[in-house]
This record gives sequence, structure tokens and C-alpha cells, in this order.
Amino acid sequence: MVLSNDLISIVVPVFNEQDNINNFYQEVVKHMKQLDYCFELIFIDDGSSDATPLILERLANEDGRVRALIMARNFGHQVALTCGLDYAKGAAVITMDGDMQHPPEMLPQLIEKWEEGFQVVQTVRINTEGVSWFKSFTSGMFYKLMNAMSNVRVTEGGSDFRLLDRKVVESFCRFRERARFIRGMISAIGYRQTKVEFVAPKRFAGQSKFSLKRMLHFALDGITAYSKTPLRFAFYAGIALGFGSIVLTLHVLYIRLFTSEAVPGWATITASILLLGGLQLAGIGIIGEYVGRIFEEVKQRPLYWLRAELGQQQEKNREQTLL
Repeated sequence: MVLSNDLISIVVPVFNEQDNINNFYQEVVKHMKQLDYCFELIFIDDGSSDATPLILERLANEDGRVRALIMARNFGHQVALTCGLDYAKGAAVITMDGDMQHPPEMLPQLIEKWEEGFQVVQTVRINTEGVSWFKSFTSGMFYKLMNAMSNVRVTEGGSDFRLLDRKVVESFCRFRERARFIRGMISAIGYRQTKVEFVAPKRFAGQSKFSLKRMLHFALDGITAYSKTPLRFAFYAGIALGFGSIVLTLHVLYIRLFTSEAVPGWATITASILLLGGLQLAGIGIIGEYVGRIFEEVKQRPLYWLRAELGQQQEKNREQTLL
């Protein structure tokens, strides 16, 4: 891989963003022209079913700074980001979304922080225009829960809009786990980090691809990747309820052996059985979640594979120029 000290890589995962890409490309080019750096714009198409790959092919043919990696299927946002970081060649790499909610006008500000010596410049979203109260509430609760359960602190409002120095990228690319929670990985990776706050505007076009189901899966990946608290909770709950069951059994035996009263507490016993059974199933489910992730890891399958790489010839020409 040929690297350049004056090259900035901009990595953008996209999924069904045909209405956003052209505007996003124009804004990035406009703001990067202000800087004394060359740049490459790497789009990663995460299995789009609309015209996104065709638009990316046109941009790659028209502008040698644009590359497009077309994934063979939808692998998910975090894997698409990883793919882009694997292919990026810049001395600094900026990751961002292509829906204009990560403002391109902030690119010079991130690079300025990098020039000051920071190796990770993390943006923090303090508000999002037009977002529902439910999404804001659940997002805040996730970060609070994550930080309460894990030794790795994840900044509330942190996004995947960040700048990474080449050294950080090389360290990150050694992490190859399947259930990826990049915000936690970057927080835990170290190096000299700083934050930049911003207000996320509305999407330029289209709808968010983060459905409630995807958000729940994302949260589960984050918690299970950096915390064993759910397993410990199941263990301690089992101990407490087991002790309670012994006390209840002794109570029933005392009434039966030392009093003349019958034991009418069938409702109490039934409720206890249902409670214990439900908690046991929950504990088994928690264990199964961790075992399932172990199963995925031991298969050692590749994180992703590509259907096509566009802009390859232009990239070869640029590498020859750098040599």
C-alpha cells in the first residue's frame, strides 16, 4: 500500500442513498478545496438495491479521486466502515455518513485538530434536527446503560463521524471481531483524543436506515462486546432466587410438620415456579447470546467480500505518480 503524507481519505458507507450522493459529493469537494491536501473519497456500497452503485460508478469514472467499493451483499454499517478503513491510504482518515447529517463543512475543523497533534478527533452530536423524542430518549438511555455496565466509556452523542490518524487506523485494522461496535473500539484504543460538538441537520433526502430492530441489534452488540455484566446478573439472580426457594421450602415444611394447618399456598408456589422458570430462560438466553458470538468468531469467515471495486485504474495511476 502506497501512502502519502498529504493525502486525506474520506470513508463513506452508503445504503440506498441515490438521492443524497451527488449533493454530498459536491459539498465534500467544495470544502476540501479550501485545504492544502489531496484527498480520496471512498464510498462503500453496502448492498444497495437502488441506483446507488450506478451513481458511484459514474462519479468514479468522472473524478479520479473517487473510489467505490461495492459489497457483495448487505453486511451492515459497522462492517462497511471497517471495509473503508481497510482500503484507505491517507495519512488521516475521516469516516462519515453520506446523508448530510454529518456536515461536510466540518471537515476543515477536524483536520485542523489533527494538525494540532490529536490522533482521534471524535465528533459529538449534541442535538439532531427533526429527530423524534423516542429516538433521542432511547439513544440517551443506551449510552447511560453502556457506560454503567462496561469499563470502556463511550461518549454520549458520539457518532461514527471522526478523524483517525494513520497510526490509529493501523491499530484498528488489527481488530477483526465479527460483532463490531466501532464507537467502543475507538474509545478503548487509546492515543491522543479530542472531541468536537455539532448539531446534526436533517437528512438531505430519504429515510433513516436505522430501524428499531437495527438499533436494538446495535445496542446488543455494544453491550455484549464490552461487558460481562449480563452474565454476572444472571448468576447473582440465580443465587438470590435459589436462596429464596430454600427459605420458602423450609417454611412449607415447618407448617406441614409442626402445625395442624394444611398448606393451601398453591398460588404462591405456582407464581414462584413461573418466576424461577422465566428467570432461568432469561439466563439461558443471555448465555446463548454470548455462545452464539463465540460460534461466529471461531468459524473465522471473512468480515466482508466485494462484488466490484470502481476507480481502480485511477488509483493505480495515482500510486505510480506517488512512486
